[in-house]
Amino acid sequence: MEFDSNRPIYLQIVDAFCDRVLAGELAAGGRIPSVREYGASIGVNPNTVARSYEKLTDLGVIYNQRGIGFFVAEDALKTIQAASRKQFLEDELPRFAERARLLGISKEEIISAMD
Repeated sequence: MEFDSNRPIYLQIVDAFCDRVLAGELAAGGRIPSVREYGASIGVNPNTVARSYEKLTDLGVIYNQRGIGFFVAEDALKTIQAASRKQFLEDELPRFAERARLLGISKEEIISAMD
């Protein structure tokens, strides 16, 4: 995994995890690697992974079964979709729309490019 030096690594891990859930790579109820296993596999300090897992737990995306491990929450996909849609509509779409406006790209051109 390659990291962007302009953003905290633990948040990049959270985003990558959420992307894997959205892509269907991680299913609800599925076990995920332990903090140490995942840290070793991506070359990151286990404390950083633990912080990521804590954030994912706070978001309701994963949960910990004491003594067994971490698992993907049953409603993880819906939770991630809702949060991602909100962020897209509030942050990304307005920037995209402004850029399209500056470039003189019509709504019709955007729609036809999506087909």
